[in-house]
Amino acid sequence: MRTFFRMPSINMTETGRNIENLRRGRGISVRQLQEIFGFATPQAIYKWQHGDTLPTVDNLLVLARIFQTPIEKILVVEEKE
Repeated sequence: MRTFFRMPSINMTETGRNIENLRRGRGISVRQLQEIFGFATPQAIYKWQHGDTLPTVDNLLVLARIFQTPIEKILVVEEKE
C-alpha cells in the first residue's frame, strides 16, 4: 500500500518576501522592527527578508501580531512528494 503524503517545507525566499511586503504594507521600517524585538542591529531582520534565515517561532508569533495576520499568511509552504 502506497502512502501519498507530501512533505511540507518552507520556501525561505518567498517567506522573506512576504515579511518584507507585510512590513512595508503596514508602514513599519526595519529600524522599528529592530526596536520592537530589542535587536542590537537590524541584521536578523534583513536575513529574514532575504530568506537567509527564518524567524524563531516566538518571533514569528510577534510578527503575526504586528502585521495583524495569521502565521500561515507569513510562511510560504510548499509540499514535496
